[in-house]
Amino acid sequence: MKSLRSPADEAEARAVQDELRGRVVLDEPGPPPGAGLVTGVDVAYDDERDVVAAAAVVLDAATLAVVEEATAVGRVAFPYVPGLLAFRELPTVVAALESLSADPGLVVCDGYGLAHPRRFGLASHLGVVTGLATIGVAKNPFTFTYEQPGPRRGAQSPLLAEDGEEVGRALRTQDGVKPVFVSVGHRVSLDNACAHTLRLASAFRLPESTRAADTLCRRALGEALGAGFGTST
Repeated sequence: MKSLRSPADEAEARAVQDELRGRVVLDEPGPPPGAGLVTGVDVAYDDERDVVAAAAVVLDAATLAVVEEATAVGRVAFPYVPGLLAFRELPTVVAALESLSADPGLVVCDGYGLAHPRRFGLASHLGVVTGLATIGVAKNPFTFTYEQPGPRRGAQSPLLAEDGEEVGRALRTQDGVKPVFVSVGHRVSLDNACAHTLRLASAFRLPESTRAADTLCRRALGEALGAGFGTST
């Protein structure tokens, strides 16, 4: 896929974002919360060796039991540039998803969708190139502002751009803990994205899908480096 080829430079990467951003689908509700499968994806890096490991963990949306896991390891092919992180992560994330035998269902990214300076974060980019329903659940608000939601689980407030556009929501997933920042990726409504996030974050601040993928990608990276991946010969 052209969209998975590493851009030659920042200008080309931004041009790809501009081309694909218009394909984001915003008028579908997405799968109902608590039904079917939900897949968490995450990546871990070794910057010294330019190695990235991605994990995809499929959960039963009703029970949060793990249904399937897959990993992929590759070379980082694009430099770190804020706003362009998808180009570092996407090829390996897609490789992990393609290794699954199950349909991933809704894909939950540890990052951003529309809550991105160019309205095209990893969750949106991944959704467009795969056709999957995707959302982003991030640990911080990036460059956007918000009012603190109420202190109880489920409280939420708009995540706002400078022009007042709502690009996502600050969502309190546990009583008294810091909110997470939910945004639409592709083919899911913001209301449903928040509802999915609450169901997935039944016991902790972060969704179980993200927690499981984080653990797995770190383990995959350690195993790959232990086996010599990324070592010059």
